[in-house]
Amino acid sequence: MALIFSFIQKKAEFDRNIGAFSGNLQTSEEKIYKTLFGVVPFSYILFAELSGCEVGFALYGFRYSSFAGQPSIWLDDLYVDEAMRSQGIGVALMTRLAQISQENDCTHLAWNADARNIRGLSFYHRLGADITEQHGHRCFLRWVP
Repeated sequence: MALIFSFIQKKAEFDRNIGAFSGNLQTSEEKIYKTLFGVVPFSYILFAELSGCEVGFALYGFRYSSFAGQPSIWLDDLYVDEAMRSQGIGVALMTRLAQISQENDCTHLAWNADARNIRGLSFYHRLGADITEQHGHRCFLRWVP
């Protein structure tokens, strides 16, 4: 739980630094345990590891479309430690999410990103993701791997 919580804190700090988050975290290790490892897990987590150290994470969950009759994946958080960026770690996490998507017959992956996160948006564009909507600083993205 401490590892998951530490990555959520790092992601919050990153978002604060670009002006995308100004609040306080309302989660705790206990809440994370209850919601990710309870009888019904509400989200799932992937870690990227390099030389035995965790250097990134993705937090995601499944959504369901009654119209499509299929699930999709909602990516809530993607974060790679600053010193480890541009080394393929984000690509590895997204590739694994694409595999999970295909294994579960998902229609797509979706998430949002702050428009001020130019580096992140460039990364998503290189993957082939499309911005489907933009409201102020919030971009909504979709990727069909």
